[in-house]
Amino acid sequence: MAIQAHLAELEKRHRALEDEINDALAHPSADDLKVAELKRRKLLLKDEIARLRQDASVH
Repeated sequence: MAIQAHLAELEKRHRALEDEINDALAHPSADDLKVAELKRRKLLLKDEIARLRQDASVH
């Protein structure tokens, strides 16, 4: 069950980053470097979620 809780937390952080990216892009003065960093972090979370799901389905 610990993996499921960890996955839920990662998915929560992924959604929060998505919201933060959308908020940043909604403003014309959005910092391109900040948006790129947020997208990079979101992609890393997505990769970790996929890896954990794959590991959980194998076990």
